[in-house]
Amino acid sequence: MNAKRMAVMGTIAALIVGGVLVRGVRAQAGAPSPAPKKAEEQFKNIQTLKGIPADQVIPSMQFITASLGVDCDFCHVQGAFEKDDKKPKQTARKMMEMMFAINKDNFEGHREVTCYSCHRGSTDPVAIPVVMAEEPKEGMGTPKKAGVETKESSGPSGAELLDKYLQAAGGAAAIDKVTSRVMKGTIDVGGKAIAIDIYSKDPDKRISFTHMPEGDSVTAFDGHDGWMGAPGRPMREMHGGDVEGAAIDADLHLATHLKGMFSELKARGTDKVGDSEAYVVVGQREGKTPIELYFDTKTGLLARMVRYGETALGRLPVQIDYADYRATDGVKIPYRWTLARPGGRFTIQVSDVKQNVPVEDTKFAKPPAPEPPKGPAK
Repeated sequence: MNAKRMAVMGTIAALIVGGVLVRGVRAQAGAPSPAPKKAEEQFKNIQTLKGIPADQVIPSMQFITASLGVDCDFCHVQGAFEKDDKKPKQTARKMMEMMFAINKDNFEGHREVTCYSCHRGSTDPVAIPVVMAEEPKEGMGTPKKAGVETKESSGPSGAELLDKYLQAAGGAAAIDKVTSRVMKGTIDVGGKAIAIDIYSKDPDKRISFTHMPEGDSVTAFDGHDGWMGAPGRPMREMHGGDVEGAAIDADLHLATHLKGMFSELKARGTDKVGDSEAYVVVGQREGKTPIELYFDTKTGLLARMVRYGETALGRLPVQIDYADYRATDGVKIPYRWTLARPGGRFTIQVSDVKQNVPVEDTKFAKPPAPEPPKGPAK
């Protein structure tokens, strides 16, 4: 397998898992939740990030790569991440300690300062203001900060906009009749279109097959557990926010479930999604990051969703834009969606959709974990 193909496969795998949205997973009745492992219990040589959940370690590293515009090997020794051979790793620890101290001493422990506050995609902190290289465009204001900054206006409430979306998508009766959905299309990463098949089945089962030349790259959720697989690589289980995200990604009745996701809804005026105007709604969730919803002012359909993955160092944004809505069996669904995050972006364009067709539960069955290699016979 050449390096270019490996890079494409890795990008697709990382983006698909990182790009799923967030909803609470349906809990198994009576099943006690095991205590989550701490970082130092799962990873070697954890120093600055001791005490955080183990499933936040990798997202925290992704936050650093996005903030500094680097890859893992900028700080780490490939194949031996626990080693302290590289000076940037020592510097990174000091910078994290400094960030924690600034927030503790100046912002009552609230995370206001992050790696990105100073680095802005550069290995060196940005200390000098950038000169104006061109005249600002008419109507251009100051750059947007992370989070929602919109044009305030009087308009519908958040609850009214969710109700309008539900009706625009076909209404609860039609949406709740959907028991399965099979989609065929292409996924475009970096200008390369690759065939993809996506199977969904109620309740909350979903699996996608990206047909790479070397074999299928798989992302799956069976209603409780999520995992990924790629040719020549061991299966990787999802944890934490990835599992939450996989649950909503698999939800065939999202429009009817949206209201139940949030403890509070706030309409925040309007903003642009492409060339169209959209109402913005921010949904707050108990103990979880908020979700921003953008509804087209003309159609009422969901045009964009922005969610934030929580890490020990800051929040990683994921933006999903929905387009090319078509009516299928009385339900309007997007035939194209584009996911963008700090690490890249991809677009899926669907060409064929079939609903309420038989899909066997075995298609979503989790493959057995590979057996550990056996030692020499004694």
